[in-house]
Amino acid sequence: MLMIRPAACTGSQGAAVALAAVVLLFAAASPARAQPMAAIPPGALEGRPPASDLSPLQARVDAAVPGATVTIEPGEYVGDVIIDKPIHLTGRGRPRLVGSGRGSVVRIRADGVTIDGFVIDGRRGGDLSRDSSGVHSAAGDTTLRDLEISDALFGVYLREANGAVVERCRIRGIPGRDPGEKGSGIHAYNMERFRFAGNEIVDVRDGLYLQNASQGEIRGNVVRDVRYGLHYMFSNDNVFEDNTFANGAAGTAIMYSQRIAFRRNRLLRNRGFASVGLLFQGCDDVLAEDNLIADNARGVFIEGSHRITLRRNVIAGADVAVVLYDPTGGHRFEGNSFVGNMTPLELVARRTDTVFAGNYWSANDEPDLDGDGICERPYRLTSVFDHFRGNLTAADILSDSFAAVAIGAAERAFPVLRLVPVEDAAPLARPPVLPAVPRPDSGAVGPSPLGIVTSLALGLGGVAVLVRGRRPSTGPRSACMITNAP
Repeated sequence: MLMIRPAACTGSQGAAVALAAVVLLFAAASPARAQPMAAIPPGALEGRPPASDLSPLQARVDAAVPGATVTIEPGEYVGDVIIDKPIHLTGRGRPRLVGSGRGSVVRIRADGVTIDGFVIDGRRGGDLSRDSSGVHSAAGDTTLRDLEISDALFGVYLREANGAVVERCRIRGIPGRDPGEKGSGIHAYNMERFRFAGNEIVDVRDGLYLQNASQGEIRGNVVRDVRYGLHYMFSNDNVFEDNTFANGAAGTAIMYSQRIAFRRNRLLRNRGFASVGLLFQGCDDVLAEDNLIADNARGVFIEGSHRITLRRNVIAGADVAVVLYDPTGGHRFEGNSFVGNMTPLELVARRTDTVFAGNYWSANDEPDLDGDGICERPYRLTSVFDHFRGNLTAADILSDSFAAVAIGAAERAFPVLRLVPVEDAAPLARPPVLPAVPRPDSGAVGPSPLGIVTSLALGLGGVAVLVRGRRPSTGPRSACMITNAP
């Protein structure tokens, strides 16, 4: 059962303006299009630590021949280490590497390095301007596995690290610091052909930060209690599958990128003024399917983008399900389930060519008289009350009231405002079965507010059907219905 908590009331128009301002701020700080950065000047990186900051492991690393495996026994090793040859550094019994507190604990400066099996402590120190990290790599084919990194400014920083792999790492930032005083969990800069899989990232500035990072696979990661779960610019041809981005100001902020696939991810509880679950700014040719986007201030935000397709997603418990700025973006919403949202659409434009087709809307009370699974009349996503909401912040507190329902019904019967007609021409009468959509937090025990709201919405829909009655099915189901229940 999907679990949907009642959305908190915020100012719709003011929040949209604030969100747009944040996006514009990022845009102003970024070039118009992706530009490859120049090769790294040798002096720009943290180099070999001074002798006073060196780890006792440095002598073993220096003595190893290229291609060797260096096994480190259990224990605590204080100081920083630089790896400038292709070796495999592996920990037995999870040895603890405690940094000097003045720079990156592990610095990789040679291609083909693998590190696994360590606990790494950054000692809350380093220099943000030099990207001090638990592990900092400026070399190709870096592999990091089964690491626990804490109290470092950046967890893992990858710069021009083509072919990097980061798997099964647990990264926790510096507790008590503001987001501006710490870095990202995994920071990828100017690279390609990478894989991030099965990592857990908590209490950092941004969970995953990708800039000029393309042709990557990001799968099965959990990011929570951060500013942005995914902060993403100028990065093309990436695949995001089975990730969780929760408890942030934004689940994802994806900007100025092309050809992205976004499947079976969970974007949960991203709340606050102008917060959003899934944001696309200046993106083209994006597919988002089978995702759970629940309990966010705004479910989906699209601006300055082209050909964004959302299908078979659950968008639930949002103040506004979709915020749309594009009049001619060619976007499509197909076969989605919109449940328990205060407002289905906030259109910040005079018109839009966005297509809504074959979606389920829990607020739609139109009957299905012939039993074919499709309501008899189109579902209008905007109403006169939404017009009031967009221009009067205080109207939010009445959005679920009888007055709002009455105003909407009166406007449908006697139209007085020439609103932009945005409709779902063939709305589904029942929620589609979407077996690929992930469930909410699997660790939750007991009844959840999200589940209570969902059950209530579906129960009221069932009562409405029973009251109206229905004839036996005589026609085919909608092509957007998924009938193969698990």
